[in-house]
Amino acid sequence: MEAALVVLVVALALGFDYTNGFHDAANAIATSVSTRALTPRVALAMAAVMNFAGALLGTAVAETIARSIVDLGHSSNTTELTVVLCALLGAIAWNLITWWLGLPSSSTHSLIGGLVGAGMAGGLPIFWGAIVNKVVLPMVISPVLGFALAFAVMIGLLWLFRNAAPARTHRRFRLAQTASAAAMALGHGLQDAQKTMGVIYLALLAVGWADPDQGIPLWVKLAAATAISLGTYSGGWRIMRTLGRRIIELDPARGFVAESVSAVVLYANAFLLHAPVSTTHTITSAIMGVGATRRISAVRWGVAKNIAIAWLLTIPAAAAVSALATWLITAW
Repeated sequence: MEAALVVLVVALALGFDYTNGFHDAANAIATSVSTRALTPRVALAMAAVMNFAGALLGTAVAETIARSIVDLGHSSNTTELTVVLCALLGAIAWNLITWWLGLPSSSTHSLIGGLVGAGMAGGLPIFWGAIVNKVVLPMVISPVLGFALAFAVMIGLLWLFRNAAPARTHRRFRLAQTASAAAMALGHGLQDAQKTMGVIYLALLAVGWADPDQGIPLWVKLAAATAISLGTYSGGWRIMRTLGRRIIELDPARGFVAESVSAVVLYANAFLLHAPVSTTHTITSAIMGVGATRRISAVRWGVAKNIAIAWLLTIPAAAAVSALATWLITAW
């Protein structure tokens, strides 16, 4: 039974990773596609390659997911595996719902919400302090930081190029967006693929199939990197339209700044704070920040409000689905 549950958890985790890829493909390339810096297929191929590379750059975020959300060792192996399984079910369900609605919600927070909801329903202790410090605070700070930095950098760029010819400047920034989109895709792999690694590692630790002193096995890293890359290449067109067009009509300079600022925020959280932040929240807030430099009314705040509501609902909604699944499975 335990072996079957582990295999099922790994399969579901890779399925979640795939949905994460196509759900969040827009994070890396929506601005580049909307400004015509890259064609959609070229952008997706580039993002898939950079996702794979980013996934192999570190494991700090994966360790946070595996060790700082639910506390293992207080129940049977079967119960712990069931909790991980149901957490994935809740996260996948919320990803599919928001993808269908075209809302750029956070796959990160859907997974964390799933772990919390399933863990509580399964009677496992929750590391509330770590969740507040490494999830809730970054969830609040990262979008604010993304908005403020993007706004400030864009203001500086507008002043720096105030006398430049618009057509030539747009062409240069359109070329620069290739690099900024690649940097954003690398950050997406660095952050989001590691979350799947963390869940698989959590399941392996529950049954003693992984050594906590040796860290995450190589096959887990490669499998997670491959799954998110394939998902990214399949594309998330519904959300891409929301990020690239519906919030604000972006020009190449604003697209470059939004992507560059988002990448910096993602790298800082992964390498310095080991915090699993949302790539979706970061790029969306950065897009709003650069848009606000045109004029406040240029941002379609009605769309932004719907996105913010999805953000607020993500953790509790995924937690509720996961808790319900846990109760049903354990009762059965």
